Amino acid sequence: QVQLVEAGGGLAQPGGSLRLSCAASGFTFSSSSMSWARQAPGKGLERVSGIYPDGSVPYYADSVKGRFTISRDNAKNTLYLQMNNLKPEDTALYYCVRAVRGTGPRGQGIQVTVSS
Repeated sequence: QVQLVEAGGGLAQPGGSLRLSCAASGFTFSSSSMSWARQAPGKGLERVSGIYPDGSVPYYADSVKGRFTISRDNAKNTLYLQMNNLKPEDTALYYCVRAVRGTGPRGQGIQVTVSS
């Protein structure tokens, strides 16, 4: 079955960086569009960025443009999210999603907390 396992979260200071990864299995990752989404406490799910199988990126949320970079390694079945210049408002549970938009299977999520 589809398995998506996020890693790389944790505590970062404002202005700092983190790199999330998502190990995928149980489906053909190299032909799957993927995305990262996040949910902050008390808020709805926000789609952060998506990526097509060829590595092209159709969108970033306005809130992360210029700071976050999505990428993938199809040989390693892994999705990444490089997060730079982190802000307290980036604090959320981050999910890897097997879909570029809309709903799809997602991982358990990984906590990112940005605080001084």
